[in-house]
Amino acid sequence: MTTIRDHALIGKAKDIPVITPTPVISVSPIVLPFPHRLVNLQIRVSAPTTGNNLPIILLSHGHGRSNNLSSLNGYGPLYDFWAGHGFIVIQPTHLSSKTLSLDESIPGAKQLFWRSRVEDMTFIIDHLDQVEDLVPAIKGRLDRSKIAVVGHSMGGHTASMLLGSTLTNPDNGTVENLTEPRIKAGILIGSPGNGGDSLSTFAFDNYTFFRNPSFAEMKMSTLVVAGDADGSPHLTTRGAEWHMDPYYSSPGPKSLLTVFGGEHGFGGIAGYDVAETTDESVERVAAVQRLTWAYLRSTLYPEDPAWSVACAALKEIDGLGKVESK
Repeated sequence: MTTIRDHALIGKAKDIPVITPTPVISVSPIVLPFPHRLVNLQIRVSAPTTGNNLPIILLSHGHGRSNNLSSLNGYGPLYDFWAGHGFIVIQPTHLSSKTLSLDESIPGAKQLFWRSRVEDMTFIIDHLDQVEDLVPAIKGRLDRSKIAVVGHSMGGHTASMLLGSTLTNPDNGTVENLTEPRIKAGILIGSPGNGGDSLSTFAFDNYTFFRNPSFAEMKMSTLVVAGDADGSPHLTTRGAEWHMDPYYSSPGPKSLLTVFGGEHGFGGIAGYDVAETTDESVERVAAVQRLTWAYLRSTLYPEDPAWSVACAALKEIDGLGKVESK
C-alpha cells in the first residue's frame, strides 16, 4: 500500500505517533435551512474516504481579521488532518464571519453573536440526518454517541459554553448556561479566559459578554491549548496566561497543552500560508494536529492509549510544549 507522506518540514513533531492517514473528501458549502436565523446555516463537512462508525468533531472558527478564514473556508490544516485520521469534521460559518459582514446595528452583532454561535452547533447536532442526506458519502458512517467540539479563539468561547462554562448576560443579568450534553469531549485553542480586571479596556468596553464568565461548571473532559507567546493585548492585561484560565478555573478532568513559542495562530492552524499567522511553523502546526487528535481519540475511546503515548513522546522532545492534567 502506498503511504501518504507527512510534510517534509514537520521536524520533531514527527515523533508524536499517529495512525496511518487516509485520503479525505471535503464538501462545501452545504446549506441547512435555519428558521428565524438571519441567514441559513452554511457548513463544510470533511471525512475520510474509508471507515464507518466515525466520531464527529464540530469545529468553531475564530474572529480574526482575514476575509475568509473565519468561516467554513478556514482551518484546512486541522480539518484535513483530523478527517484524514478518522474523524468526521463539521464546521459552520457563524453570523460573526466577515464573509457575511452583517450590519453592526443588528442585535448581537457587536457582541459577535455569541449566543447564535452556540446555537449553530446545537442545530447541527439536531440535524445530522439532514447533513447525511446532503452529503451521501458520509451517510450511515457517523457515530453520534461520540461527538466532540473544538474551537479556536472566539470559537473557543463557543466551545466552552457547549462544554459547560457560563456567563452573565450583560443585557439582563441572568446567568446563561447553554451546555450541550450530547458533546462528550472538547478542545479550546487560544480561548478567552476570565473577565473583570483580566480584560483590556477595549475588551471590557466592547465585548461586554466577556466581563463575567465562569468555568466552574465546565465539567466535561477538555483539553485547553495555550501558546506561551500568545499575549493578546487587545483582549487581556495578563498576557498568555489568560488563555490558560479555562484549565485552572474549571474542575477536572482537564488537560493543558502549553505550546512553546505559540502565538495566537499556533503556527498556522487557521489556514495554509496565511497572512494572519504571526508565528508560521509547520512543526508547531503538526504538534497541535497530532496532540489534539490523540486527546480526542483517548477521551472518546478510553481503551485507546493515543493520548498517553503522545504525552510520553512529547516529554522526550525539546522545544515543542508540555502537558499537565488534573
